[in-house]
Amino acid sequence: MKRIQRAAGAIVGSAVGDALGGPFEFGPQGAFSARFPAPGVGNEMCGGGGSNPGEATDDTQMAILVAESLLERGGLDLPDIFARFQRWAASEPKDIGLQTEDVLTNGMPWDLAAAIHFQVNQRAAGNVSLMRASTSAVHFAATGRKSTMDAARRIAALTHGDRAAWEGTAIVHELIRVAFEDADPLAALPDILAHVHPDHRDRYATVLAPDWHPDLATEFNGAVWPCLGSAVWALRITTGFEAATRAAIDLGGDTDTVATVAGGLAGAFYGRDAIPARWTQPLHVPLPGFDGRVLHLADLLHLAHHLEGRTRCCRIP
Repeated sequence: MKRIQRAAGAIVGSAVGDALGGPFEFGPQGAFSARFPAPGVGNEMCGGGGSNPGEATDDTQMAILVAESLLERGGLDLPDIFARFQRWAASEPKDIGLQTEDVLTNGMPWDLAAAIHFQVNQRAAGNVSLMRASTSAVHFAATGRKSTMDAARRIAALTHGDRAAWEGTAIVHELIRVAFEDADPLAALPDILAHVHPDHRDRYATVLAPDWHPDLATEFNGAVWPCLGSAVWALRITTGFEAATRAAIDLGGDTDTVATVAGGLAGAFYGRDAIPARWTQPLHVPLPGFDGRVLHLADLLHLAHHLEGRTRCCRIP
């Protein structure tokens, strides 16, 4: 499979999971299948909770802001990404995590805001850094394991002072890079874990183990560990993009983000053509704070093409 197919799959798949999962956020297990028991029956892009059918949430909005910074700045410009996040947060988006909102509005500079938040609250292992990782994972996939995992950590640290969030995001980046090499990302997990910081390796090894099930989670799946574990579980127990996404949403809880991560991983693995057209046609991503812009499928494909294609010529500090 061509790399561009995997790149498009990761970015579009992540957004699709977001838009599908959003209306079921904080709901019970099995709610998606209870409403849509058979694939393709009914309007699965149903909207709800203040969102229109096919509308992506903050998960995809932040991923787009990362993508546009990488492209417009010619590489990783952390102050620029943070400034875009701040502009977005100031526009009162429909959905924004409490921790993320505090970091982006506390008046601290880009390189201190998350660290100070963590020092004060001692809690910063939410899954927000995972939900926005698809675009940066595509961009850095061609740069090798060390570079892509390091970029993931640095972007995650903009809003999350807890290294647990950095390491989880680094794992997502590396899983997508492995998929781009036409290898099985699940088979690569033991090797990936060897490159996770030692202080966090065992906890990730637990939630990413073949015998782990989301019912074994010790935290709500809004935390980074069960969110990533659940997304990988959904990929492991299914054999296609659609089934993986449905499985992720049916877990309940933070459905948009678990499905965002699962959709990005499944999209990278199965490719763009595996994503049903009935899910991509109504897909759209509003960008609050950016002149009323709304991105559609063609825009996401355009981003995927440029993110994947420009990596080798872009600055990676």
